[in-house]
Amino acid sequence: MAAYRRDQAPWAEDGPPVCVVRPRTAEEVQLVVRACLRHRVPVVPRGAGTGLSGGANTVDGCVLLSTEQLTAIREIDAAERLAVVEPGVVNDVLRAACAEHGLWYPPDPASAPWSTIGGNVATNAGGLCCVKYGVTRDYVLGLQLVTGTGELVRIGRRTAKGVAGYDLTGLLTGSEGTLGVITEITLRLRPARDPERTVAGYFPSLAAAGHAVAAVTAAGLTPSALELIDRNALAAVDEWKNMGLSAEADALLLGRTDLPGSAGEQEAKALLACFTEAGATWAAASSDEEEAEALFSARKLAYPALERLGQVLSEDVCVPRGAVPDMLTRIEEIARRHDVRIATVAHAGDGNLHPAFVVPAGDTDTRRRAEAAFEDVLDAALALGGTVTGEHGVGLLKRAGLTRELPAPVLAMHTAVKQALDPHGILNPGKVIACAPRS
Repeated sequence: MAAYRRDQAPWAEDGPPVCVVRPRTAEEVQLVVRACLRHRVPVVPRGAGTGLSGGANTVDGCVLLSTEQLTAIREIDAAERLAVVEPGVVNDVLRAACAEHGLWYPPDPASAPWSTIGGNVATNAGGLCCVKYGVTRDYVLGLQLVTGTGELVRIGRRTAKGVAGYDLTGLLTGSEGTLGVITEITLRLRPARDPERTVAGYFPSLAAAGHAVAAVTAAGLTPSALELIDRNALAAVDEWKNMGLSAEADALLLGRTDLPGSAGEQEAKALLACFTEAGATWAAASSDEEEAEALFSARKLAYPALERLGQVLSEDVCVPRGAVPDMLTRIEEIARRHDVRIATVAHAGDGNLHPAFVVPAGDTDTRRRAEAAFEDVLDAALALGGTVTGEHGVGLLKRAGLTRELPAPVLAMHTAVKQALDPHGILNPGKVIACAPRS
């Protein structure tokens, strides 16, 4: 059972489960929840365990309910542009299946080759494309789930529009397994898009790259991706893959456009102008698809490259796009003040920053300083009008941050929803908000 106890958040606590259950049908999920309900035993749902906030970590005496065997793609309807899948379907597997029908499922977290749709829905995952195409919630039409009272129900719809009743589907998306155990998901799809054009820029500082991001926003551009990688992350990738990027820049900014034909050419030129005018030491629109993919691979390799240097705690703050330069400056100042190595990568186009705190194994003093820096980054984001999590979820790591972000009446609303849908408090207890179970 040890392999099921925690996700990828290295400093989030976990407790010993009594067992791991791997149901194969929605009805088996219901049986598990009902048995746990009778005995007041906590149920912790788990997808692939790729989360970064401790949301899937086990608690003492719980039943760990893994969705790894619920892997059916039940339907892809090209006419209605929707898919019906079980929660254990891997994101990239679904995307490949949709491509065979000329369709596209946009949400693309960095963990897409391994993370599951159920986990993506539970955390309302985003990714590189969300700057233009939105996050998981924008594509979830309906859900089948087992409630905290053991009922197997369907919510949502299959139609393009529908406003009957409260938006329970939106409520459950991002609820991190605290309000229900998802057993089936109906997803909106889009037509396959045109090939992307890539624009890359090297910058002498994080602040300069941040000003380029702000310039893209001010110009009214909506790139299909706008990603930032700082020197610390570039150096880690270079040390591993010898790509030579950190010798060229303190920050690498990557933009993409997927507009067709001449419109795409014009948007690429506009992105290039924003990069150049913000102080890029080098910027170019790539006409070589392999070269462009190599640059984007640095973004995807950043986190595993940093993990080679020690334990990595990944932040996930989001600020207004115009505040990105200021937030980047504050992250650098926090790193200096606490004497902690922070490597920042970001979905810069929508203000979602991922400062990663790197701590050598066994270095308790650095870990203590990194934990303090972690909280300071949350406070800096809130001070700029941002949020403590853009896509990773609250889980265990951000509970204190959530209480600083939300006023007491709003936290009370969260508690009321939790108590209404999970009255006995058995579903993923202790995550997101503190809510005492009822007998």
